[in-house]
Amino acid sequence: MIDKNKIFRSPLFYVGDKYKLYPKISKYFPSNINRFIEPFTGGGSVFLNIKANEYLLNDIDSNVINIHNFLKEQSKNPELFFQNVFEIIQEYNLSHSYIKDIVPKTIKDKYKKTYYAKFNKEGYNKLKNDYNSGKASTILHLYILLIFGFNRMLRFNSKGLFNLPVGNVDFNKNTQNALNDYFNLISKKNTLFSNLDFIDFFNSLTFKENDFIYLDPPYLITFSEYNKLWNEDEENKLLDMLLYLDEKGVNFAISNVTHYKGRVNERFLEWCNDYYCYEVKSNYISYHDNSNKTFREVLVTNYQSKDLIKQSSSLKYEKV
Repeated sequence: MIDKNKIFRSPLFYVGDKYKLYPKISKYFPSNINRFIEPFTGGGSVFLNIKANEYLLNDIDSNVINIHNFLKEQSKNPELFFQNVFEIIQEYNLSHSYIKDIVPKTIKDKYKKTYYAKFNKEGYNKLKNDYNSGKASTILHLYILLIFGFNRMLRFNSKGLFNLPVGNVDFNKNTQNALNDYFNLISKKNTLFSNLDFIDFFNSLTFKENDFIYLDPPYLITFSEYNKLWNEDEENKLLDMLLYLDEKGVNFAISNVTHYKGRVNERFLEWCNDYYCYEVKSNYISYHDNSNKTFREVLVTNYQSKDLIKQSSSLKYEKV
């Protein structure tokens, strides 16, 4: 049975996903959603928690979409999925505290804060080499690399080889629970995943009444692996598309960062003058240094949240 009060986290464990911020942003979402449309799905923590009749989910990263489609298929037989996971974990001698803690005490005592990385490094590197050579190249192998990799990321070099180092992480109870929640939720949702550029994705749609679009695009002024292919041209194309959608009467909400380490997204600030802008308190973590940064994150909508006004007259929108 699904806990209605629980916030579910994606088993892809994206750094910067909206799992922790979901309660803060979802209060501005419409209460009646026919189709939930997400052009930058990423790990999927938002769609997992949204109630809608249909879910149209897209990401330009084919590996992300492949993992989603794979896990969706595995939801038909979770027991077999975990059996296959355990076989690979055993083959490469990786830690699996969701079943048993196998890290020796000597390693824990010597490497008090990094013992998972020390223990898993050899097996992880062998798995990575086997994956890159084609010896172990299934989506499940890639998913396990993600789980044991640094910051649980998907990163490839210019030759298309997976090149993330081992992380100080484990296949633990949180991972198992997130997967079981995902299987339970997605088996009950009418989802369709696509792997397109966001403009092509929008162009493929015919909009209907009570469609709702949530966007969490790469942030122009922050530094992360996910943002490295995003530039001012992409930002302008996205904002122009949102202007078009607004003219068509399609409701949307977009997350973005307006200020970061002295940098300001002037184009976005100018654009959102015509919409409703809500500041969102969060703790952004940079891949490069893992430290919290002073910055301003916002949620911008092209509609005023009637539900929010009913909940509290003291909550007001602000025009940036």
